[in-house]
Amino acid sequence: MANHKTGTVINCMDGRTQLPVNEYMRTNYNLDYVDTITEPGPVKILADNNENVESIFNRAKISVEAHGSKVIAVVAHYDCAGNPVPRETQLEQMSKAIETLSNRFPDVECVSLWVNEKWQVERI
Repeated sequence: MANHKTGTVINCMDGRTQLPVNEYMRTNYNLDYVDTITEPGPVKILADNNENVESIFNRAKISVEAHGSKVIAVVAHYDCAGNPVPRETQLEQMSKAIETLSNRFPDVECVSLWVNEKWQVERI
């Protein structure tokens, strides 16, 4: 993968978000590959620093160190069953999630993405 450009996405397990987010990342970051880490409601996990956070960090570390990822996107979305709170709450969690990731991976660009009710990706 050294000759290819790779990015990382920490996304909800909800299949409705996968394709639009991967397409967004490939297009907007000129990526060949998108490593995808999925969890139900990942912004809540990262913001709360709960028991699943180290698993996310370990998988992101593989993407960064072994695959050369230079960007990590964290995704929240409309109608999330794993984190059924309003958009405003998810965006507050997103801010904490990005701070946590930026501290863990200081040499990697960390970005926030929101998938709206039309399954379109918005950078936050």
